[in-house]
Amino acid sequence: MAISVNTNVTSMKAQGNLNKAQTATSTSMERLASGLRINSAKDDAAGMQIANRMTSQINGIGVAIRNANDGISIAQTAEGAMNESTNILQRMRDLSLQSANGSNSSDDRAAMQKEVNSLQAELTRIAETTSFGGQNLLDGSYGTQSFQVGSDANQTIDVSLKSVSATSIGAYQSNAAGSLFGGGLVAAAAGTNGSTGETLTITQGTSTTNIVSVDEDTATELVSKINQAGTGVTASAETTVQANLTAAFDTSLIMNVDGGSGKTASLNLTGISSNADLATAINDTSGDTGVTANLDNGTLTITSSTGADINFTSLASNTTGALELKNVAADGTASAATDVTTAGVVATAAGAITLSSADSFTLTGTAGPAEITGEAAGVFAGVSTVNIGTASGAQSAIDIIDGAIAGIDSSRAGLGAVQNRMDFTINNLSSIQNNVTDARSRIQDVDFASESAELSKQQILSQASSSMLAQANQLPQVALSLLGG
Repeated sequence: MAISVNTNVTSMKAQGNLNKAQTATSTSMERLASGLRINSAKDDAAGMQIANRMTSQINGIGVAIRNANDGISIAQTAEGAMNESTNILQRMRDLSLQSANGSNSSDDRAAMQKEVNSLQAELTRIAETTSFGGQNLLDGSYGTQSFQVGSDANQTIDVSLKSVSATSIGAYQSNAAGSLFGGGLVAAAAGTNGSTGETLTITQGTSTTNIVSVDEDTATELVSKINQAGTGVTASAETTVQANLTAAFDTSLIMNVDGGSGKTASLNLTGISSNADLATAINDTSGDTGVTANLDNGTLTITSSTGADINFTSLASNTTGALELKNVAADGTASAATDVTTAGVVATAAGAITLSSADSFTLTGTAGPAEITGEAAGVFAGVSTVNIGTASGAQSAIDIIDGAIAGIDSSRAGLGAVQNRMDFTINNLSSIQNNVTDARSRIQDVDFASESAELSKQQILSQASSSMLAQANQLPQVALSLLGG
């Protein structure tokens, strides 16, 4: 090797190694100080990109978990209010059942209606004031909201809330008088009512059910067929006849009752001269006929709670007798009066049919459903319309309240399902967050054991390089000895 003064290659090599050791030492110290293996893109460009994407996912999952918990809190708040609304509806139902009982006077029912009015107002107040973070939940303004429960766009769960005010919950009913059932009395002999057999179709949403009736079916038989068909629409029947007896029948007045399926009974009312005595005679045999009578403020009401046909037959041999009859529909509408006189009139009242459901429905038929009801589609009746001031109103109230309870139960079931879904979502998100965090740590975080060993190595190399550099810088001194200096 030539001896050179201008160029000290050995020193240059020592300097290079010293720079490398110092750079590596600086890098190790930076990593150990920050705890990160990647402190800048030069450390690991691909690893930095992967770690940043994972950081976005981890942070997003953290926000998504909070969002899901907010959704659970909203659902719990709404369901708690709905639970109290259900309690109110149950109380209203109890009052309706109590009012429907024949032991109550009009004053008793008026007192019960006062409590019903108060409960109706409270239902609406709860709906209007239940809120979460200033946002109303149950007044109908919430609608459907999406909760972001993922770290990426459109990873959402929808929560829907409806109004539960007294005007918004209730039942869809079809209870108007039909051309036969609940309509005017027909001139038909005992055991017949003139009904026409047909195929009645009830449609609810996408579900369609056919019910086949036959000629002379009573309201009782029709109701049984509808309820057994499982349409989602509940049917009930009641025969209500307003009667006014002003003169006794001297020879023969017979009341016949036909509930269908061979269930018949009759009662001889000959010689009875007043509404009070007529009511007593009917009630004395109600165990056999299933028909009761009530005289309230001069109005005599004869009732079959099962919807049986009630027939009155006057024989032509009567020389006296005057009885006026009206058939009352489920909505309280009374038909035109039919007079049973000495002329031998035969009059049959077919029971009124009420169809009720928590959801909307329509009716069609081969002969049309007009015999059953004048309403070919369910008409919504809110809890706000409930009036138990009369026995018939109390009966109608029960169906409306049952529909309201069913509607709230359906909403609560949906909220319960959403809460459970979000619970599982949170569990899954937590698992993903843990695993992704672990994966990011392997890419981004420093291994202290390995890096501290590297630091020690580089520090030793740095010190060695410094020592060797000092010796390398002394090599040009050999040239002086050759010059005899």
